[in-house]
Amino acid sequence: MNIRGVLIEDTFAEAFSMRAARLVVTARTPRWAREAAAKFTGFATSVIACKCEAAVERLLDPAETPDGRPGVSVLLLTMDTASLGKRLVERIGQTILTCPTTSCFDGLPEAPARLDSGRALRVFGDRFQASKVIGGRRYWRIPVMDGEFLLEESFGVETNAVGGGNFLILASDVDAALLAAEAAVQAIEGTAGVALPFPGGVVRSGSKVGARGYASLVASTNDAYCPTLRPLTESALPEGVNAVLEVVLDGLDAGVIRRAMRAGIDAACRPGVRAISAGNYGGRLGPHHFRLREVMGER
Repeated sequence: MNIRGVLIEDTFAEAFSMRAARLVVTARTPRWAREAAAKFTGFATSVIACKCEAAVERLLDPAETPDGRPGVSVLLLTMDTASLGKRLVERIGQTILTCPTTSCFDGLPEAPARLDSGRALRVFGDRFQASKVIGGRRYWRIPVMDGEFLLEESFGVETNAVGGGNFLILASDVDAALLAAEAAVQAIEGTAGVALPFPGGVVRSGSKVGARGYASLVASTNDAYCPTLRPLTESALPEGVNAVLEVVLDGLDAGVIRRAMRAGIDAACRPGVRAISAGNYGGRLGPHHFRLREVMGER
């Protein structure tokens, strides 16, 4: 398969089952909603070291939020429901509760599984907190120094979430790889149900399972795709490829990952890009296999 002169390799991206929550963070102004979301999603690129993966899903107009204020939708994903609950309590308490004028609402109200993370945080009110049930949903009003922090009591859990969807951009040089990655991210950003957890949606330090000589390491550099290691390892890089960047996607289900991958790969097929590949572990670790040529053949 060839798209505008770029080879789509006959391989697949291997992804993992995860648990996800969606939060709607609002504030008096767009700036403060974005500030809270930026802190909430900080240090959340990979469950390998960060314990979770998180990213801004999209910005929200006041007409789209529960309290009619500017907002941001964020996604948080972990490997299991118990750790999702812990990360919600930690991150809401330290980054949204602390941010001026914010409120925090559940973005998955129809999800059958729920976590009472808001209930756990209510005790910060030191018995001055109060609750109200509206439309069958309980909210807590926690007194803070600029007024009240409004927090929904429970958050829905999407049990069919997927993490680790990916594709590799193999380019002639760093500039071409970066321009293609930026175009891919722009095509994906704002897609409902999709999060790009790495900086700017792009990762340069692709990894493989384990390490040679370091038994304690869970993952180490993906030497097969490092151009400087061509003479030293079994390289997977075609002739003329001197830079590789990876786009990693998490999503609320496999369908949104496929749609986002298709849009991103299409945007990345531009001058200077020689091929599009994907990261996998031979199909042994993750149950979700996104075959690139199948994904790009779908409509």
